[in-house]
Amino acid sequence: MEAIMALRFIGIDGTSEHGGCPSVWVDDEDGSFVIQGVVVTDPAKVRQVAARSPLAPGEMIVRLPAHMRGYLLEACDGRVPDAG
Repeated sequence: MEAIMALRFIGIDGTSEHGGCPSVWVDDEDGSFVIQGVVVTDPAKVRQVAARSPLAPGEMIVRLPAHMRGYLLEACDGRVPDAG
């Protein structure tokens, strides 16, 4: 049986009302990021994102507060992004 790699917790917003969101994780198996955040429902913002990057079925836009930038940098581990 193949071992399932766990998500590695990076950090959580300490100012969250409910103590559980948003948060940043890294999947150590493939290096991808898992972001828990508030779903963006503002129609104008959704249209703006979808105009550049259409949302596929099952996708949503989430918001991560600016003060959590450090968690994203830590999740990147100082690597240069391989943006396509």
